[in-house]
Order: sequence, then C-alpha cells, then structure tokens
Amino acid sequence: MCGIVGYIGNREAYPIVLKGLERLEYRGYDSAGIVLYDGQDLQLCKTQGKVLDLKKKSEKENITKGHVALGHTRWATHGVPNDVNAHPHYSNSGNLVIIHNGIIENYASIKEELIKRGYVFHSDTDTEVLVNLIEEIQKHEGVKLGKAVQIALNQVVGAYAIAVFDRNKPDEIIVAKLGSPLAIGVGEDEFFIASDASPFIEYTNNAIYLEDEQMAIIRKGRDVRVRQIDGDKQVAPYIQELQLNLEQIEKGGYEHFMLKEIYEQPEAIKDTYRGRLRINDGIVKMAGLEDNIHKFLNAKRIIVVACGTSWHAGLVAEYIFEDLVRIPVEVEYASEFRYRNPIINSDDVVIAISQSGETADTLAAIKLAKENGAFVFGVCNVVGSSIARESHAGAYTHAGPEIGVASTKAFTTQITVLTLMALKLAKRNGRISQSEFHQYLAELETIPAKVERSLEVDSHVKYISSIYKDVANFLYLGRGYNFPVALEGALKLKEISYIHAEGYPAAEMKHGPIALIDEQMPVVVIATKKGHYEKVISNIQEIKSRKGKIIAVVTEGDRDVKLLADHVIEVPETYEALTPLLTTIPLQLLSYHIAVMRGCNVDQPRNLAKSVTVE
Repeated sequence: MCGIVGYIGNREAYPIVLKGLERLEYRGYDSAGIVLYDGQDLQLCKTQGKVLDLKKKSEKENITKGHVALGHTRWATHGVPNDVNAHPHYSNSGNLVIIHNGIIENYASIKEELIKRGYVFHSDTDTEVLVNLIEEIQKHEGVKLGKAVQIALNQVVGAYAIAVFDRNKPDEIIVAKLGSPLAIGVGEDEFFIASDASPFIEYTNNAIYLEDEQMAIIRKGRDVRVRQIDGDKQVAPYIQELQLNLEQIEKGGYEHFMLKEIYEQPEAIKDTYRGRLRINDGIVKMAGLEDNIHKFLNAKRIIVVACGTSWHAGLVAEYIFEDLVRIPVEVEYASEFRYRNPIINSDDVVIAISQSGETADTLAAIKLAKENGAFVFGVCNVVGSSIARESHAGAYTHAGPEIGVASTKAFTTQITVLTLMALKLAKRNGRISQSEFHQYLAELETIPAKVERSLEVDSHVKYISSIYKDVANFLYLGRGYNFPVALEGALKLKEISYIHAEGYPAAEMKHGPIALIDEQMPVVVIATKKGHYEKVISNIQEIKSRKGKIIAVVTEGDRDVKLLADHVIEVPETYEALTPLLTTIPLQLLSYHIAVMRGCNVDQPRNLAKSVTVE
C-alpha cells in the first residue's frame, strides 16, 4: 500500500513521476501528490482522489517543471484522506520535503516535544512529524541532511520507506527503509526512486534494492552511497539487473489488468515449472528445496503462514503435503500467528507464502519463527523482495508482475510451486512410487493446456454473471482439495464486486448456512468427478429442495450434476490434487464479469491495497 516515486537527473521529472505513480496505482491509495524543484524553489501539488485528479490539478496550476521530483500515493493511516494529509509534506521552514510509506508508532510523543519547541503542524499525519524532527536535528546538531535523517530514524519506532529532499542541497535525495520496499534505479547520470521497479523500467534495467535498516545518499553525478542506519557502517550497494520488461506491466489490449492476468495463467504456470519439472529425466529440480531437503524430511510438522489468497494456496498445500508426503501441516493466518505466542520448535519448517514478498504480517511471522529456531522456506513472486531475503531458502513463482489487486495468477503459480515441492518430497521419502511420481509429472505438464481449455467457458460465465450480478449474497461450497477453492472464489467476489460471499466445506452447510438458502441465494458448488463426488451431489440435492440456485463447476462430460444444477461450467479432468488449478479459473471469471457489470473498479477495488506492508 502507498507508492513512492522520485527522480533526480537531467530529464523533465514531471512526466516520469506521474507515469510512475500511475504504475503504482495497483498498490491502493486514496490521495496523491507531487513536489518539483525548478532550480529556484519547490512547487507542491496534492489532492484527495486519483493520480488523474493530481495530473489535472498540477497542470492547471502549472506545477510541471523541474529536474528533481518526488511523488506519492497515500493510503490513509494517521488522518483522514484529504488534500492536507496527502503527501509530500514540508518541514516548518519549507526547506525540507518528504514522502513516506509506513507508520511511525511513537509520532505522538515526538510531536508533543516539537510543539513545545515552537513547531506548528498542519496535517494529522505522522509523516509531517518525521520531517520536522529531521529539521530540528539539522538545526540543533548542526549536521548535514543525511546525518540528520539517520539520527531521526534511530529515534522513531515503526516502519518506513522515505525520500527526503532539501532545497538547499538540490543535487541530493536521501532515502531509507525499514519494513517497506524501496528500489533505486541507476541510470546514466540520473537516478529513480520507487516502491518497486515498474515506474522506471523503460529508463534503466539496473536497480539497487535497499535492505531493512539501510539508507542511501543519492547525488546527481556521483555513485549511490549506502550505509546502515544504526551506526556509520558503509555498505557496498549491489546493483541488480532487472528481468522486468515494459510489455509485462501494460494491459496489452485487455480492458483490465485482472482479465489479462487471468488469461496469462497458462504461461505463468508453465514459466513456474519450467526448468523444475524435468519429465524426460523423471525429476523435480528445485535448488532451494534440494539444498535443505533434510530439513523437510526430518520435520515434525510444517507450518504455513500467509494472508488472503496466499493463505488459500497454503490450504491447498496442506491437503497435498499431508496426502502425498505424510507430514503434518498447519496453516496459519500470519496476522494471528505473530501475536498469539505460538509453539514453534527447532524441528519445524515454516513455509511463508506471499505474492509481493513484502506482506508485513508474514514478514513478522518469519522473524518470529527464526527467533525460535525454525527453518523458513519462502514462496513469493518478486525477486529481491523482503521475504525472499529473510527466508533461509525458497522458491519464486515466476508469475510475472501482477498489477490487479485481486490475485489470480499468483494463486495458481503458488499452488504449482507447492505441488512440485510435495511431489519431490514424497518421492524422496518413498511415499509414492517412481511410476506414480512420473504420472503426476506428466499430468502437471498438461495443466497449462487444460487451463486454456478452462478459459474457453468465458462467454458462458459472462452470461451466468448477467443473471446474478444484482444479488446480495453468494455461497461457495467445495470438499477436499476444492474447499480452499471455494474460499478463494468467495474472496474474489467480495474483493471486486462488493457482494457478500462466503465459502464453506460442502458438508458444513447443514451445520448453519443451510438456513440462508432460498430462491434468492445462488450457490456455487465445485463438483468435479474427483473427490467426494457422490457426497457433493447429496449437498446439491439439499440446496435444490430449498429452492436455492445452483451454479456447478463440473468435470467435462458430467451428467449427474447437470440434472440438478441451474447452470453448469465444465473444466477438463485431472488428478484430484491438481483440480484447484482448473476449478479456480471459472470462479475468477465469474467475479470479474459480475464486477464489471456492476460498474466496479476491478483493478483497484475500494479500501484494498495490492501489498499490505503495514499492520
């Protein structure tokens, strides 16, 4: 959540920063702002609303000139969303300006002290407190900006990614991070600053990703200097070559990023198992797992920590790990795990799952697990992300950039990685035979083509969506491997269409939710031939006897469910453990089309952020 963009160099900064803010809109925000240095003074423009509103306002006020700029999209924490609370924020003198992602937890006590010293505050934000603290240290200690930022950050408690500019030092920007991502793009005599690399990918392929508790002094015409915030230790910056390209972060002719990403899933799954699934050799090759396989095979249990969609992928992993590997698995909400004093042992393996690799609660859960001696294996999508760095080992999903707030290809690629892990472990500990192992690999290799066939139901799902777009509630039911898919389908509908939806194990319906069934209640039932098929048919009959409307996801060629359901959506047949990779596709399409028909902002649903980097 929130987005930072900055530029210092010889180009006009305004179009670079505005375009960068547009590319970070997926992170979720409620206001936006920009400040430019025109060679003489600072020009500030900010507004509640979208980046488009900022563009209109800044161009109307002719705030567009300068070779240095900082831009920000804000997600309200301290202070309501409005023009005043929007970033950037000035210090009292007007010399310093700051943009900030994160939360300064002890801002109130600092603010109280600064007020005693004569400072006046115009916003309700913790960020304005931080910039004035930096200014006070500059004045009181008589130090340069970089040192003042360092001293200030050692006095605050919380999380942050910041960029600070002093108009008295127009060739310099100071940046720092703790718990919130920050990348520095390195160009030819120019530098870019952003929450991720997408704002500057067309200008440079070289980036420095700051580690936690690091700050950098960025000076035009000089190398970036990185040092620890705690102490004066210099750090040699590692310049990483980016694999991202511009085409990946554009819509490519699709109306929304979400639809594009739904249709990218066949290739994303293929990219995720490419080089790992070696069917001719009869092996799964995953370096992060191979180098630490004894940790898994000797583990008394596996604990999965994740949030949202990643938590649902973890539930699928629970089924497949326990089924094939026969190691006990617990799946925990990272936000609860970190606070409930969990029992963690040195022979536990913790799998942390996150699309962005920056999820604050999951990061905190990792640190807790490590403090208690557990081995941590990260599964994430973003190379160089915080979770990738904090984990002992891990695997990337190779889904490519996911811009839509509602995850789609993240879910299926996470399941792909976790399935590969389970198969490798099951083969290694002798729980499945060589023949079964090879059959699984062969079937997994067919999944991208079967996902493509699942996408062929799009027009049919669109028709079903038109019938139910105005309902108030949905139920989603599944059993076994498809219970997590029911949860994920309900989450997708809630996220982007704002329709209340709940997912349940199908057998649990009669323990409460069946009271909700009437002719106004559509029920999505995942009823593939593999896994408790007859039991699910009985559940469907219970719904029909109470006049509920049935939308069934079934295996191609199904006859029995077709006789009962109001609408049937077919997916190809596959092994039960792999069905979530197919059954989730029509549910993604259903939520997408209903949201579009309701006029909702599919890619940027209200109140949501792509990456939740604060508590």
